[in-house]
Amino acid sequence: MQLEITLTAAASDPYVASDLGYLLHKNPARVFTRAVASGTATVFYSENTAARCTATLYVDVDPIALVRGKNKQTTGLLDQYVNTRPYVANSILSVAINKSFAQSMAGKSKDRQALADLQLPFEAFLGPVACQGDEEFVLSLFEPLGYTCSVTSLGDDADSNLYSIKISATIRLSELLNQIYVLIPVLDNSKHWWVDQDEVENLLNKGAHWLAQHPMREVITRRALKHRRELADVLLERLSVLDDDKGSDEARNSNAAAISEPVISETSGVAPVRLHDQRLDRVAHLLKEHSVSRVLDLGCGEGKLISRLLKTPQFTKIMGVDPSLRSLRRARERFYLEDGGEALNERLQFQLGSLTYADRRLRGFDAATLVEVIEHIDTNRLVALERSLFGDARPGLIIVTTPNADYNALFQALSAGEFRHEDHRFEWSRDEFKTWCQKIEQEYGYRVAIEPLGPVDEHHGAPSQLASFTIDTTEVQTA
Repeated sequence: MQLEITLTAAASDPYVASDLGYLLHKNPARVFTRAVASGTATVFYSENTAARCTATLYVDVDPIALVRGKNKQTTGLLDQYVNTRPYVANSILSVAINKSFAQSMAGKSKDRQALADLQLPFEAFLGPVACQGDEEFVLSLFEPLGYTCSVTSLGDDADSNLYSIKISATIRLSELLNQIYVLIPVLDNSKHWWVDQDEVENLLNKGAHWLAQHPMREVITRRALKHRRELADVLLERLSVLDDDKGSDEARNSNAAAISEPVISETSGVAPVRLHDQRLDRVAHLLKEHSVSRVLDLGCGEGKLISRLLKTPQFTKIMGVDPSLRSLRRARERFYLEDGGEALNERLQFQLGSLTYADRRLRGFDAATLVEVIEHIDTNRLVALERSLFGDARPGLIIVTTPNADYNALFQALSAGEFRHEDHRFEWSRDEFKTWCQKIEQEYGYRVAIEPLGPVDEHHGAPSQLASFTIDTTEVQTA
């Protein structure tokens, strides 16, 4: 098996692609070899220029060492030695990655630490890879993490379980390596090493921050722990706590936003309205105006928009989707779903899910909303969100609201370049938001209308901005 890692660089970038040697702690002019489990790992560079650099980790497995005294599943001596396992032993490649790039996985670079901390345009190629699952299963593991992923079958028939995988993303090298390390044994549903409580800690160390949010985390956990239920339950519980803690952080950030956002009162004697309430009221009004009845609230939190929609009989089916278990529990408690009766439970449902992963359950809705949600998503995962929402779910109306970065100049508490919330991954200016909306129009066939939200400043616009994406419903039904 082999892993190829490629870094690219443009002439204007503050680095060159050959700096990959500093990130991997391997000189491109040399070949590195070391012993690993049941074989040998070799690292060499097949390409090394300022624009593009590729490092290859090649694992040569000794089939005799692989089976000697360990293989209990074969029917005879010849069967032990004549098999495909040496060429597709995914977990052995994981060990080789850990042995060869340990400092890189830890995010360390002796000479280029600032570069190691940056998200860079990486490509990775894996092959041949064994997979107990089809191509869709491979995509379901990598795409929610923001990768553009392509899968090629290497077998001659439909039942073959051998693939080559190519993934690309703008990401830190440490994240790329750790995610590959965790996921390739999961693909194969097999590990050649002993699994115990230490493996739970190992998985938390390698992937807690992203695994807690992954929509396939239960499948990943059970396969990674060789289906040992007692260990998988421990890991899932700890991941749930991490997920809940993130939900608490988001709630605190939302509270901070409510304090810092402007209060709107255009007429004396009228109770002031917070921007967040005006935003929710406007979204609810647009949904009514478009006469939709089935609504997805993506990133629903504790259900503030949903509480408005439930007051209108027009909305016959509402589904709230959020990656935080704690937020969903609070939402269910808020609407008394446990005691609400069959009618309410048919009308209102909540679902744990990632917005960057195509989910068949999100299809068939008239409208979807993302109210101050998109800015919480890593930029390298936006393409996955676009595909899952505008390409796969494809409702007739999609409403997106997000802060206007131009308006930040009017917040005295914000320094230049600082975001309004700690959890924001980006904040778009009016021009940047318009450019993104036009991209969606061109790539997915939607028509967009953009409007300001909140008091409009002559030079900086409004504090928030809203886009309504519409597409002909007959086109949606026939797509």
